[in-house]
Amino acid sequence: MIQGQIIDHADTASEREMLAGSGYSDKAIDYYLTKPHMGVLSNADQIIEMVGSCGDTMGISIKVEDGKIVDAKYQVLGCPGAVSAAMAAVDLIKGKSIEHARTIDDGEIFRLLEKLPSKKHHCIQLAAKSLQKVLDDYESKNK
Repeated sequence: MIQGQIIDHADTASEREMLAGSGYSDKAIDYYLTKPHMGVLSNADQIIEMVGSCGDTMGISIKVEDGKIVDAKYQVLGCPGAVSAAMAAVDLIKGKSIEHARTIDDGEIFRLLEKLPSKKHHCIQLAAKSLQKVLDDYESKNK
């Protein structure tokens, strides 16, 4: 890249091609590009933040009603693997009971993503650990 050159992020076709060439599935790429569950819930019942072994940071906020996770969002400072893993985790828990969310592990997230570069599997583990941590903290606070 030429110094000072601006990358047009609207050109998702080239970004998609680069990610696919790096070993990301179409599903993982879609999560990364669209970031459907990115942000922080203003009315969250519980929020936590964790830092992964690579330095990526994930914060997760959840809203719970009648024992069900009615909404969740992640705030992610990290690579495409971290973003896609966090977005997939929300799809696995939103509208589900806390008990069901407790069963979500890195294997479940990986199955939903279908494929991620092997060097990015720690991103999936961070998403799963942060999910379990927010559930632990929520249950401790609401005993």
